[in-house]
Amino acid sequence: MSVKILYVEDELFLGKIVKETLELRGFEVVMESDGADVMKSFEKNQPDICVLDVMLPNRSGFEIAEDIRKINDDVPVIFLTAKTQTEDVVLGFKLGANDYIRKPFSMEELIVRIENALRLKKEDPVILEGDTINLGKYLFHVNKQVLHNGTEERKLSYRESELLKYLYRHRDQTIDRRDLLNHIWGNDSFFNSRNLDVYITKIRGYLKDDPSIEIITFKGVGYRFVTN
Repeated sequence: MSVKILYVEDELFLGKIVKETLELRGFEVVMESDGADVMKSFEKNQPDICVLDVMLPNRSGFEIAEDIRKINDDVPVIFLTAKTQTEDVVLGFKLGANDYIRKPFSMEELIVRIENALRLKKEDPVILEGDTINLGKYLFHVNKQVLHNGTEERKLSYRESELLKYLYRHRDQTIDRRDLLNHIWGNDSFFNSRNLDVYITKIRGYLKDDPSIEIITFKGVGYRFVTN
């Protein structure tokens, strides 16, 4: 069964080239050019991955990604954009993007990043000490990707779950930032590095009610996950 890509691009000449090239590589591509039509197409076609231009008529790629994440936290999302500001990259990752490619890009780069995002999604989580990990006042249900603190449950995304497992596995050790990036994202590119910053902030926020748990940052080196 071929992988189905929802590809959103309002530059029709570029879009035609990208669509045809992806199809020649065996992907099934559904292309949209108007931001207003994307969510209807998403719900109808149930794609395996979304490749979104940021600047679109009527609705931006950021707005679309935000809506996608409200109904599906697992489907990979890759942004394509000519924007160069770091804050735009950070915003994209905060909205749940898996990757971020600047225009102009090569087709080989796009295909590699699509394949990498799909590979990470399919990887089976490593089970640590059974199905449940005790983290201070929290219980982390590994298979379910749920963090429970006794009064509420928080459903984690795939990468949030992978990050928390990696931190726990290497607790009370200094974790090299590059090792963490390569394990979770497959490479230590600048964009993935910014993504890691966002995810570390998220995990800190999820665990903030227990002061005995801390993620210490060693600038330029990495992190230490401390559980007292």
